[in-house]
Amino acid sequence: MKTILEKLYTEQGDEVRYFIKLNDEKVCLNDFIGQQITLQYLGKIICSSCSKITDKSFGQGFCYTCFNEAPEASPCIIHPELCEAHLGKGRDVDYEERYHNQTHLVYFAATDKVKVGITRNTQIPTRWIDQGAQSAIILAETPNRYTAGVIEVALKEAYDDKTNWQSMLKDIRDESIDLVEEKWLAQELLPHDLAAFFTEDESVLSINYPVKEYPGTLESMNFDKTPLISGKLTGMRAQYLYIDGNRVINIRRHTGYEVDIILGDGKD
Repeated sequence: MKTILEKLYTEQGDEVRYFIKLNDEKVCLNDFIGQQITLQYLGKIICSSCSKITDKSFGQGFCYTCFNEAPEASPCIIHPELCEAHLGKGRDVDYEERYHNQTHLVYFAATDKVKVGITRNTQIPTRWIDQGAQSAIILAETPNRYTAGVIEVALKEAYDDKTNWQSMLKDIRDESIDLVEEKWLAQELLPHDLAAFFTEDESVLSINYPVKEYPGTLESMNFDKTPLISGKLTGMRAQYLYIDGNRVINIRRHTGYEVDIILGDGKD
């Protein structure tokens, strides 16, 4: 079936359920684990903001103009401490008010190490799943993106803010990590005005991904170099598909790509 790729949609449960949008229908990929999947890139990229055709994707699915002008690609997406929504400023004030001048959470996520991150409160646990976290805990609740970003920056000296994608996809874990202990250690690193946003909640969410067997080596694929990708679907984690065990492709990185997808018995 011909479709324009979007990020994989997920549902948390005993095991994460993954859905890929094929035009107006969301198809559960869990039902096709162990079966054939074929993805054929058709040579067209549609900007996720303005819907114009672009020769190259910038960020996660933007044309060059929207990457520089659209609120969805604002610099504060990557650097939340630069957010000005609480000041009534931004690329699009209405957008900033709806999405950035809202309650945000600071969290720790664990894989082979502890990572600090932030997200809007409505994006839990989706954000953790999209990053492939094995477990996560909320540290602080803030009134806006800016304040969450300031806390994240303060913790970056002690904690990483990036996921090691290869370790995550190989399921390399540090079983000694205690997120509750790390949470209260982190509070001690902050000045009093920021520590005041810390929550008392010590709940840790563990996340199980539908992966048949984790690989020891990885081959990362992309449509720009490999327009036809085919093989047995062996699992999903974060925004990645595992194909034939050790090949992986990041679907979100290909937002806006027009592809023809065939699942299972060959019917599109």
